Amino acid sequence: MSFASLGLSAPILDAIAEQGYETPSPIQAQAIPAVIAGKDVMAAAQTGTGKTAGFSLPVLERLANGPKARPNHIRALILTPTRELAAQVGESVAMYSKNLPLSSTVVFGGVKINPQMVKLRRGIDVLVATPGRLMDLHQQNAVKFSQVEILVLDEADRMLDMGFIRDIRKILNLLPKQRQNLMFSATFSDDIRELAKGLVNNPVEISVTPRNATAPTVKQWIHPVDKNKKSALLSKLILEYKWKQALVFTKTKHGANRLTRELEEKGITAAAIHGNKSQGARTKALQQFKDGGVRILVATDIAARGIDIDQLPQVVNFDLPNIAEDYVHRIGRTGRAGAEGHAISLVCSDEFKDLAGIERLTKQVLQRKLIAGFHPVNKLPESRLDTRPYRLSKPKKVNGESANRGERQNSRSNAHSDEGKKPSRRPRQGQTRSEQGKPAARSPRQPAKPLSQTRQG
Repeated sequence: MSFASLGLSAPILDAIAEQGYETPSPIQAQAIPAVIAGKDVMAAAQTGTGKTAGFSLPVLERLANGPKARPNHIRALILTPTRELAAQVGESVAMYSKNLPLSSTVVFGGVKINPQMVKLRRGIDVLVATPGRLMDLHQQNAVKFSQVEILVLDEADRMLDMGFIRDIRKILNLLPKQRQNLMFSATFSDDIRELAKGLVNNPVEISVTPRNATAPTVKQWIHPVDKNKKSALLSKLILEYKWKQALVFTKTKHGANRLTRELEEKGITAAAIHGNKSQGARTKALQQFKDGGVRILVATDIAARGIDIDQLPQVVNFDLPNIAEDYVHRIGRTGRAGAEGHAISLVCSDEFKDLAGIERLTKQVLQRKLIAGFHPVNKLPESRLDTRPYRLSKPKKVNGESANRGERQNSRSNAHSDEGKKPSRRPRQGQTRSEQGKPAARSPRQPAKPLSQTRQG
């Protein structure tokens, strides 16, 4: 099967060919014709299988011959949970539409809002956005939705986990009732299916891999080790095996910063990326990692689905995630597009419960490799595979919204526009909440009005 057989036009086929792609992946082969036919789609596939092209290519095909977007209007809206994923999707849309008379842009928090408002003034055919910044722009009349023809929810399960459900529902209420709806995700939990009931109409449902399966191209194993020896063991692995590039996941932002310092002290170039970092710092760290200027990128789960690096050889779980599904998303950063990858986890005795959950979810007992000089004093219990059906984790409720543990729960104290700081007051004209500094002193005659609602996005 070729891309030409899926109904894509010559300008898009030329752009695909320039990237060296010849054969569509299974998710692309099933999704592209359905989207071009104008059907609503629910598609689930593990990371690294080409979901972004699965929706962006047919969306561009459908928009190619339509009317141009009016000033401040958009024709297609792609919602993503994180800034990194928004930037990645935006790059793909720009790349695939280079031969078409279509405009696209990306908006997310953590950067100034005014340049984004300027771009929207002339009208945009495809807008890639995080929910919070999109609502900021709408409240300032910088974006209007009456011309929207297509809505895409990318990584819908992640958006619900991160607590974006209220913003998503607000956005849905602002959109035209007659539109095409596409939901693309790594998994379809019960919560996602509940959301889909009020969103998609008689959808084509596509699932090309077992729910929460790990890619067969990824070799997985664990190194049992005491918690206080993890940093030393990681340094040994990097230096002894001469790793040129590895993505390392920690459970917390402070842990990411601490590990980055410890690696740097041993002469290993490293950078941290997490919700407390400014968008500029996050973008710089990711680019340095892609360019080879930084050897190790230390990340929290906020980046698990927003990093797309060709031929990434290693992913390391310095800390196991609390939520077993996050293990699948983390290791999905390696072994992409058929390439071989390695997923290594450093596991201490305190993490046995998390390990058991991961093994139950993935239906396999992970191989254990003891390293000389790092045999744990506190022995990691032996695994026994729990074969009962795994029930997807339900996010904790925080102030009425969904938020999982770890980074998702901590995100409520971070920057508002993508990882959720609660604003203390409404922004001034031309200023987004994520750009506010300290609250201005208020006059006793004019007490501050409480916000009717707060959100993260």
